[in-house]
Amino acid sequence: MAEGTMHIGELAERSELSLRTIRHYDEVGLLKPTGRSDGGFRLYTDGDLERLLLIRRMKPLGFSLEQMAELLQIIAALEGGATMAGDERKALDGFIADAEERRAKLAEQLSAADEFLDLLRRR
Repeated sequence: MAEGTMHIGELAERSELSLRTIRHYDEVGLLKPTGRSDGGFRLYTDGDLERLLLIRRMKPLGFSLEQMAELLQIIAALEGGATMAGDERKALDGFIADAEERRAKLAEQLSAADEFLDLLRRR
């Protein structure tokens, strides 16, 4: 195994996601392994882990796989030192606004769940 890489099992453990989920993200193109071992096993880097954690954070907000892929492309371009074009900036701002709306809805749902629990506890 190359230095600074990990197998899928370690990636799963560190990300708290299942092997099946990680393989699915590979199949749909969201998270391709950085390399393969001589035996053909997937090899991942810390950068891959960061990408996977970003995907994991988008999931509870209900972003589709297509939306995740689009946002990951924008982020990869930014991290690669690319200058952000007006369209990319607009798209990123749109993702930020969308994530804020989704988070607010989740906060409302959480508040309703807390109220429900309080009602049950008073019985």
